[in-house]
Amino acid sequence: MTELAYSLAGALVGFLVGMTGVGGGSLMAPILVLGFGFAPAMAIGTDLWFATLTKSVGGIVHRRFGSPDWKVIVRLALGSVPAAIVTLFYLNSEQGGSLDAKLLMKLLGAMLVLTAIIVPIKHIIHSPVTLLRRKLGARVGTVQVIMTVVAGAVVGCLVTLTSIGAGALVALVLMLLYPLRLSAKSLVGTDIVHAIPLALIAAVGHSWLGNVDWSLLGMLLIGSVPGVIAGSLAAGRVSETWVRLTLAAMLGFSGMKMLLA
Repeated sequence: MTELAYSLAGALVGFLVGMTGVGGGSLMAPILVLGFGFAPAMAIGTDLWFATLTKSVGGIVHRRFGSPDWKVIVRLALGSVPAAIVTLFYLNSEQGGSLDAKLLMKLLGAMLVLTAIIVPIKHIIHSPVTLLRRKLGARVGTVQVIMTVVAGAVVGCLVTLTSIGAGALVALVLMLLYPLRLSAKSLVGTDIVHAIPLALIAAVGHSWLGNVDWSLLGMLLIGSVPGVIAGSLAAGRVSETWVRLTLAAMLGFSGMKMLLA
């Protein structure tokens, strides 16, 4: 019966990932910790594999990898990949494979609340940011590159520590830094192409640290693969605004519960 519950949870999260493009890392970690009682470190390591594989399937079904901006992806990766590797070595050498459970709960909670804020507003801010970028002109070129690498490093560290942020945070960063360069389609493609290898690197590292429950991952994927396919096919038939608001509310509630735990 417990295995069935894991698969149903995977199906639910997979469906939301397929429909909105976010939720893989943001939803599964709190479900595993708050719903099934897993230790935060084990939930994060397993969740990283879950998010990597689920989002890969969702991306293939959506066929939204079109027009990724490889120059921007390289800039992000110059920050995120080294930061993820350094964070993994820090966890291994200084923290015995994971941070203190209470600290991890607070980090997870803070990231969930931040993601809950980002999910409903990231589309709203696009127009004013685009207007500001046009006024600034070519003066922001060098700053843009530096900020992209720095943002990538911050995201790489946070994703490795919490499994949350590879999608929603990078999407917001790209929207703020490249409102003229990246169209909506290109932004999604760039975000996904960067997020999958980053989550994969962090997942492999957590496997090395012993923070992955492989049997749990299998049960989650049994549900998530058909779930993400169904969600991807249903995208556009359900009001995405309401889905995003519901998702934000769920993330905010889970985040506050972890912060106050």
